[in-house]
Amino acid sequence: MLVNNITSTHPVAFLLMGIPGLEQLHIWISIPFCSAYTLAVLGNCTLLFIIRVDAALHEPMYLFLSMLAAIDLVLSSSTLPKMLALFWFRDREINFHACLIQMFFLHSFAIMESAVLLAMAFDRYVAICKPLHYTTILTKPLIIKIGLAAVTRAVTLMTPLPFLLRRFHYCRGVMIAHCYCEHMAVVRLACGDTRFNNIYGIAVAMFIVVLDLLFVILSYIFILRAVLQLASQEARYKAFGTCVSHIGAILAFYTPVVISSVMHRVARRAAPHVHILLANFYLLFPPMVNPIIYGVKTKQIRERVLGLFLRKDLKGK
Repeated sequence: MLVNNITSTHPVAFLLMGIPGLEQLHIWISIPFCSAYTLAVLGNCTLLFIIRVDAALHEPMYLFLSMLAAIDLVLSSSTLPKMLALFWFRDREINFHACLIQMFFLHSFAIMESAVLLAMAFDRYVAICKPLHYTTILTKPLIIKIGLAAVTRAVTLMTPLPFLLRRFHYCRGVMIAHCYCEHMAVVRLACGDTRFNNIYGIAVAMFIVVLDLLFVILSYIFILRAVLQLASQEARYKAFGTCVSHIGAILAFYTPVVISSVMHRVARRAAPHVHILLANFYLLFPPMVNPIIYGVKTKQIRERVLGLFLRKDLKGK
């Protein structure tokens, strides 16, 4: 096989183990995974289509939502097709450079998603705390700059990883104990001093999660203060109701991250498949539920989706 061919610095390919300890259940595990991926693709493509064709939705909130949908599509598509090939056809081999590319896309787009969720928190802050200045603050040029800043930050932070991994010799085998090329799973196969990779990976994760989440929480402290100052209870419910979808998206993204982080520290002796299933849940859950959250809770999106399907039904008759 190709994986037995070793160049002067790295193997030609790695082998993905899948979910260690649950190999005999891969076919059954693939069913919810495939269903979640199908829902993610259909839901996010529908969101992008509706926002694209409806000029009334070309507002800051929906432009940020379209960014989130595009990121979710790339995030899930960077891993799920290969993962399903592994589960269904036992196609475990992945080229070394393809592995690095998958890793780069996976971690970069996760960082971009965090940045977009932060931008959406800022959008809600301006809409509720400074409603009269909403259109003058959140202009299209500013939204473009925010999007470019999110991409630049992610690419800048993740570009070193492939180059850091290329310099290692891989003397601990070619079997990655994971369903995809996760950074630390690859680092464990490397020889030599990997301390910098370990520290860099943890530092970036902590920097992104702590910094972004801190600013999101601060935004909602200001939002809550502004909402509580409204005169009527109905106005309070209406104002805070515009934030429900975003809060759901934040919980969908950050809750698996926090649970996985806690499990790695509290339950270190837990079976490897527990940590890997949590990591897969983190990849699958937000892309699957975000379109559902926004489709159900956002009136404008819900009406457009229903209108789209009603028109199809009428044409069919």
